[in-house]
Amino acid sequence: MEDSLRALKNIKVHLLALILTVVCEFLGTKIIPLPIGSLVFFPMLYALVLGFIIGLPAFKVLKLSDQENASYLINISVMLLLARYGTLVGPNFFKIINSGLALVLQEFGNLGTAMCAIPIAVFLGLKREAIGAGHSLGREGNLALISEIYGLDSPEGRGIMSVYVCGTVFGSIFFGLMTSLVASWNVFSVESLAMAAGTGSASMMTATVGALQTLFPEKKDIILAYGAASNMLTSLDGLYMSLFLGLPISNWLYKVCCRVKYGVSPGNAKLD
Repeated sequence: MEDSLRALKNIKVHLLALILTVVCEFLGTKIIPLPIGSLVFFPMLYALVLGFIIGLPAFKVLKLSDQENASYLINISVMLLLARYGTLVGPNFFKIINSGLALVLQEFGNLGTAMCAIPIAVFLGLKREAIGAGHSLGREGNLALISEIYGLDSPEGRGIMSVYVCGTVFGSIFFGLMTSLVASWNVFSVESLAMAAGTGSASMMTATVGALQTLFPEKKDIILAYGAASNMLTSLDGLYMSLFLGLPISNWLYKVCCRVKYGVSPGNAKLD
Protein backbone atom coordinates (compact mmCIF):
# COMPACT_ATOMS: atom_id res chain seq x y z
CA MET A 1 0.00 0.00 0.00
CA GLU A 2 2.82 2.41 0.89
CA ASP A 3 4.53 1.71 -2.44
CA SER A 4 1.33 2.41 -4.34
CA LEU A 5 0.77 5.67 -2.46
CA ARG A 6 4.34 6.75 -3.16
CA ALA A 7 3.83 5.95 -6.85
CA LEU A 8 0.63 8.00 -6.96
CA LYS A 9 2.53 11.00 -5.57
CA ASN A 10 5.26 10.82 -8.25
CA ILE A 11 4.37 13.91 -10.30
CA LYS A 12 7.21 13.29 -12.76
CA VAL A 13 5.77 9.95 -13.90
CA HIS A 14 2.27 11.40 -14.23
CA LEU A 15 3.52 14.34 -16.30
CA LEU A 16 5.53 12.09 -18.61
CA ALA A 17 2.50 9.85 -19.09
CA LEU A 18 0.35 12.88 -19.92
CA ILE A 19 2.91 14.25 -22.38
CA LEU A 20 3.26 10.87 -24.09
CA THR A 21 -0.51 10.53 -24.33
CA VAL A 22 -0.93 13.97 -25.93
CA VAL A 23 1.95 13.43 -28.37
CA CYS A 24 0.77 9.96 -29.40
CA GLU A 25 -2.85 11.04 -29.85
CA PHE A 26 -1.64 13.98 -31.93
CA LEU A 27 0.30 11.59 -34.19
CA GLY A 28 -2.91 9.64 -34.74
CA THR A 29 -3.38 6.41 -36.66
CA LYS A 30 -1.25 5.59 -39.68
CA ILE A 31 -1.96 2.71 -42.06
CA ILE A 32 0.98 1.58 -44.18
CA PRO A 33 0.08 -0.73 -47.10
CA LEU A 34 2.50 -3.57 -47.81
CA PRO A 35 2.58 -6.26 -50.52
CA ILE A 36 1.47 -8.84 -47.91
CA GLY A 37 -1.14 -6.69 -46.16
CA SER A 38 -1.23 -3.51 -44.12
CA LEU A 39 0.42 -2.41 -40.90
CA VAL A 40 -1.55 -0.18 -38.57
CA PHE A 41 0.34 2.17 -36.26
CA PHE A 42 -1.87 3.64 -33.54
CA PRO A 43 -1.29 5.75 -30.40
CA MET A 44 -0.77 2.84 -28.01
CA LEU A 45 2.10 1.50 -30.12
CA TYR A 46 3.75 4.92 -30.23
CA ALA A 47 3.43 5.19 -26.45
CA LEU A 48 5.06 1.78 -25.93
CA VAL A 49 8.00 2.60 -28.18
CA LEU A 50 8.51 6.12 -26.80
CA GLY A 51 8.18 4.86 -23.24
CA PHE A 52 10.80 2.20 -23.93
CA ILE A 53 13.17 4.84 -25.34
CA ILE A 54 12.61 7.25 -22.45
CA GLY A 55 13.33 4.48 -19.97
CA LEU A 56 16.77 3.73 -21.41
CA PRO A 57 19.55 4.54 -18.88
CA ALA A 58 21.51 6.47 -21.52
CA PHE A 59 18.92 9.27 -21.62
CA LYS A 60 18.76 9.64 -17.83
CA VAL A 61 15.14 10.81 -17.97
CA LEU A 62 13.84 8.35 -15.39
CA LYS A 63 15.57 7.15 -12.26
CA LEU A 64 15.22 3.57 -11.10
CA SER A 65 12.84 4.74 -8.38
CA ASP A 66 10.65 6.42 -11.04
CA GLN A 67 10.49 3.19 -13.04
CA GLU A 68 9.57 1.23 -9.92
CA ASN A 69 6.79 3.73 -9.22
CA ALA A 70 5.57 3.40 -12.80
CA SER A 71 5.32 -0.38 -12.39
CA TYR A 72 2.97 0.08 -9.42
CA LEU A 73 0.87 2.52 -11.43
CA ILE A 74 0.53 -0.09 -14.18
CA ASN A 75 -1.27 -2.39 -11.74
CA ILE A 76 -3.69 0.39 -10.82
CA SER A 77 -4.23 1.31 -14.48
CA VAL A 78 -4.89 -2.31 -15.47
CA MET A 79 -7.59 -2.59 -12.78
CA LEU A 80 -9.33 0.48 -14.19
CA LEU A 81 -8.91 -0.88 -17.71
CA LEU A 82 -10.47 -4.23 -16.80
CA ALA A 83 -13.35 -2.46 -15.08
CA ARG A 84 -13.95 -0.55 -18.31
CA TYR A 85 -13.86 -3.80 -20.27
CA GLY A 86 -16.42 -5.28 -17.91
CA THR A 87 -18.90 -2.51 -18.75
CA LEU A 88 -18.74 -3.59 -22.40
CA VAL A 89 -18.89 -7.33 -21.80
CA GLY A 90 -22.24 -6.97 -20.01
CA PRO A 91 -24.22 -5.30 -22.82
CA ASN A 92 -22.90 -7.90 -25.28
CA PHE A 93 -23.43 -10.82 -22.89
CA PHE A 94 -25.90 -12.75 -25.05
CA LYS A 95 -23.77 -12.38 -28.18
CA ILE A 96 -20.86 -13.85 -26.25
CA ILE A 97 -23.02 -16.69 -24.93
CA ASN A 98 -24.19 -17.51 -28.46
CA SER A 99 -20.59 -18.14 -29.46
CA GLY A 100 -19.88 -19.96 -26.20
CA LEU A 101 -18.40 -23.18 -27.63
CA ALA A 102 -16.10 -21.31 -30.01
CA LEU A 103 -14.99 -19.04 -27.18
CA VAL A 104 -14.17 -22.00 -24.94
CA LEU A 105 -12.43 -24.01 -27.64
CA GLN A 106 -10.31 -21.04 -28.73
CA GLU A 107 -8.00 -21.90 -25.85
CA PHE A 108 -6.81 -24.91 -27.87
CA GLY A 109 -5.34 -22.38 -30.30
CA ASN A 110 -2.68 -21.59 -27.73
CA LEU A 111 -1.31 -25.10 -28.25
CA GLY A 112 -0.20 -23.86 -31.66
CA THR A 113 2.48 -21.91 -29.81
CA ALA A 114 4.20 -25.15 -28.81
CA MET A 115 3.71 -26.75 -32.23
CA CYS A 116 5.50 -23.84 -33.90
CA ALA A 117 7.99 -22.76 -31.25
CA ILE A 118 9.47 -26.05 -30.03
CA PRO A 119 10.82 -27.24 -33.43
CA ILE A 120 12.25 -23.79 -34.20
CA ALA A 121 13.87 -23.53 -30.76
CA VAL A 122 15.47 -27.00 -31.00
CA PHE A 123 16.83 -26.40 -34.48
CA LEU A 124 18.24 -23.06 -33.32
CA GLY A 125 20.25 -24.97 -30.72
CA LEU A 126 18.21 -24.69 -27.53
CA LYS A 127 18.05 -27.75 -25.31
CA ARG A 128 15.45 -28.11 -22.54
CA GLU A 129 15.15 -24.31 -22.47
CA ALA A 130 12.92 -24.87 -25.50
CA ILE A 131 10.24 -26.51 -23.33
CA GLY A 132 9.97 -23.58 -20.94
CA ALA A 133 10.17 -21.02 -23.71
CA GLY A 134 7.86 -22.71 -26.21
CA HIS A 135 5.07 -24.42 -24.29
CA SER A 136 3.00 -21.21 -24.06
CA LEU A 137 3.11 -17.44 -24.44
CA GLY A 138 4.90 -17.34 -21.11
CA ARG A 139 2.77 -15.07 -18.96
CA GLU A 140 2.46 -15.01 -15.16
CA GLY A 141 0.48 -18.25 -14.79
CA ASN A 142 2.88 -20.16 -17.01
CA LEU A 143 5.85 -18.70 -15.17
CA ALA A 144 4.43 -19.96 -11.87
CA LEU A 145 3.74 -23.39 -13.40
CA ILE A 146 7.29 -23.88 -14.68
CA SER A 147 8.68 -22.57 -11.41
CA GLU A 148 6.64 -25.11 -9.44
CA ILE A 149 7.45 -28.12 -11.65
CA TYR A 150 11.05 -27.48 -12.72
CA GLY A 151 12.29 -24.49 -10.71
CA LEU A 152 13.43 -21.18 -12.17
CA ASP A 153 17.10 -22.20 -11.92
CA SER A 154 16.49 -25.11 -14.33
CA PRO A 155 16.87 -24.97 -18.14
CA GLU A 156 13.08 -24.85 -18.43
CA GLY A 157 13.03 -21.99 -15.93
CA ARG A 158 15.60 -20.02 -17.91
CA GLY A 159 13.52 -20.57 -21.03
CA ILE A 160 10.27 -19.28 -19.52
CA MET A 161 12.02 -16.29 -17.92
CA SER A 162 13.51 -15.27 -21.27
CA VAL A 163 10.13 -15.40 -22.98
CA TYR A 164 8.43 -13.64 -20.07
CA VAL A 165 10.87 -10.72 -20.21
CA CYS A 166 10.73 -10.47 -24.01
CA GLY A 167 6.93 -10.62 -23.93
CA THR A 168 6.77 -7.88 -21.33
CA VAL A 169 9.04 -5.57 -23.36
CA PHE A 170 8.04 -6.36 -26.95
CA GLY A 171 4.82 -8.41 -26.73
CA SER A 172 2.29 -5.61 -27.09
CA ILE A 173 4.18 -4.04 -30.01
CA PHE A 174 4.41 -7.39 -31.80
CA PHE A 175 0.75 -8.26 -31.22
CA GLY A 176 -0.46 -4.86 -32.40
CA LEU A 177 1.51 -5.00 -35.65
CA MET A 178 0.86 -8.69 -36.36
CA THR A 179 -2.88 -8.30 -35.74
CA SER A 180 -3.18 -5.41 -38.17
CA LEU A 181 -1.29 -7.40 -40.81
CA VAL A 182 -3.39 -10.57 -40.44
CA ALA A 183 -6.68 -8.65 -40.21
CA SER A 184 -5.93 -6.86 -43.49
CA TRP A 185 -5.92 -10.22 -45.30
CA ASN A 186 -9.70 -10.53 -44.73
CA VAL A 187 -9.30 -14.28 -44.22
CA PHE A 188 -10.63 -14.47 -40.66
CA SER A 189 -13.80 -12.95 -39.25
CA VAL A 190 -13.48 -9.99 -36.93
CA GLU A 191 -15.04 -12.02 -34.12
CA SER A 192 -12.47 -14.81 -34.42
CA LEU A 193 -9.61 -12.32 -34.37
CA ALA A 194 -11.10 -10.64 -31.31
CA MET A 195 -11.30 -14.03 -29.56
CA ALA A 196 -7.65 -14.63 -30.44
CA ALA A 197 -6.80 -11.44 -28.56
CA GLY A 198 -7.28 -13.31 -25.28
CA THR A 199 -3.71 -14.30 -24.47
CA GLY A 200 -3.88 -13.95 -20.69
CA SER A 201 -2.07 -10.60 -20.87
CA ALA A 202 -4.08 -7.39 -20.50
CA SER A 203 -1.49 -5.30 -22.36
CA MET A 204 -1.20 -7.71 -25.31
CA MET A 205 -4.97 -8.04 -25.50
CA THR A 206 -5.37 -4.26 -25.46
CA ALA A 207 -2.86 -3.85 -28.29
CA THR A 208 -4.63 -6.51 -30.35
CA VAL A 209 -8.07 -5.04 -29.72
CA GLY A 210 -6.78 -1.56 -30.51
CA ALA A 211 -5.51 -2.65 -33.91
CA LEU A 212 -8.81 -4.38 -34.73
CA GLN A 213 -10.88 -1.39 -33.61
CA THR A 214 -8.82 0.87 -35.86
CA LEU A 215 -9.51 -1.33 -38.87
CA PHE A 216 -13.16 -2.09 -37.99
CA PRO A 217 -14.50 0.93 -36.08
CA GLU A 218 -18.12 -0.07 -36.77
CA LYS A 219 -17.60 -3.18 -34.58
CA LYS A 220 -15.66 -1.41 -31.87
CA ASP A 221 -17.72 -2.56 -28.88
CA ILE A 222 -18.15 -6.19 -29.93
CA ILE A 223 -14.41 -6.51 -30.61
CA LEU A 224 -13.63 -5.31 -27.11
CA ALA A 225 -16.30 -7.54 -25.59
CA TYR A 226 -15.01 -10.69 -27.30
CA GLY A 227 -11.40 -9.79 -26.54
CA ALA A 228 -12.09 -9.17 -22.83
CA ALA A 229 -14.19 -12.33 -22.46
CA SER A 230 -11.55 -14.40 -24.23
CA ASN A 231 -8.80 -12.96 -22.06
CA MET A 232 -10.77 -13.78 -18.92
CA LEU A 233 -11.32 -17.39 -20.01
CA THR A 234 -7.66 -17.77 -20.89
CA SER A 235 -6.70 -16.54 -17.44
CA LEU A 236 -9.06 -19.11 -15.92
CA ASP A 237 -8.33 -22.26 -17.91
CA GLY A 238 -4.99 -21.40 -19.53
CA LEU A 239 -3.02 -22.81 -16.59
CA TYR A 240 -4.82 -26.16 -16.81
CA MET A 241 -4.40 -26.23 -20.57
CA SER A 242 -0.66 -25.78 -20.15
CA LEU A 243 -0.43 -28.34 -17.34
CA PHE A 244 -2.41 -31.16 -18.96
CA LEU A 245 -1.77 -30.51 -22.66
CA GLY A 246 0.81 -27.79 -23.32
CA LEU A 247 3.69 -29.26 -21.29
CA PRO A 248 3.16 -32.92 -22.29
CA ILE A 249 2.97 -31.94 -25.96
CA SER A 250 6.07 -29.75 -25.59
CA ASN A 251 8.07 -32.57 -23.97
CA TRP A 252 7.00 -35.00 -26.69
CA LEU A 253 7.85 -32.50 -29.44
CA TYR A 254 11.22 -31.82 -27.85
CA LYS A 255 12.10 -35.53 -27.94
CA VAL A 256 10.95 -35.87 -31.55
CA CYS A 257 12.89 -32.81 -32.69
CA CYS A 258 16.03 -33.94 -30.85
CA ARG A 259 15.88 -37.33 -32.58
CA VAL A 260 15.52 -35.59 -35.93
CA LYS A 261 18.35 -33.10 -35.36
CA TYR A 262 20.81 -35.11 -33.28
CA GLY A 263 19.84 -38.68 -34.14
CA VAL A 264 19.45 -39.60 -30.45
CA SER A 265 16.78 -39.33 -27.79
CA PRO A 266 17.54 -36.52 -25.29
CA GLY A 267 17.40 -39.00 -22.43
CA ASN A 268 19.95 -41.42 -23.89
CA ALA A 269 22.97 -39.33 -24.81
CA LYS A 270 24.51 -35.91 -24.49
CA LEU A 271 23.30 -33.57 -27.20
CA ASP A 272 26.10 -31.63 -28.93
